[in-house]
Amino acid sequence: MSTTEIATVVDDYIAVWNEADPARRRELIARTWTEQGTYVDPLMAGEGVEGIDAMIAAAQAQFPGHRFELTFGPDAHNDVVRFTWTLIAVESGETAAVGVDFATVAPDGRLAAVTGFLEPAA
Repeated sequence: MSTTEIATVVDDYIAVWNEADPARRRELIARTWTEQGTYVDPLMAGEGVEGIDAMIAAAQAQFPGHRFELTFGPDAHNDVVRFTWTLIAVESGETAAVGVDFATVAPDGRLAAVTGFLEPAA
């Protein structure tokens, strides 16, 4: 995959986490993950469009008024990509969480699996 393609899939991934409209979010998930795509971190997991959508909806409900921002990367080689994100309170700008995600990219350019690691918030 080209650097541009990797950047696009990671940008779409961040957009998925920020999309509040359920129908639009499911469209973004289907565009970003394979049909059997997975996400797992220490606190949650999801599989397929419906499972990932339910997981993201729950995270949004837990952190209303927050937004994910890409803060490092993406850095990629072969079929693996890593990047860092920050979850920020929109009004105050305070950091609620920081994570490093590692993903496997399928041959079609979508995410096959994402494994997230949570870092201490500064």
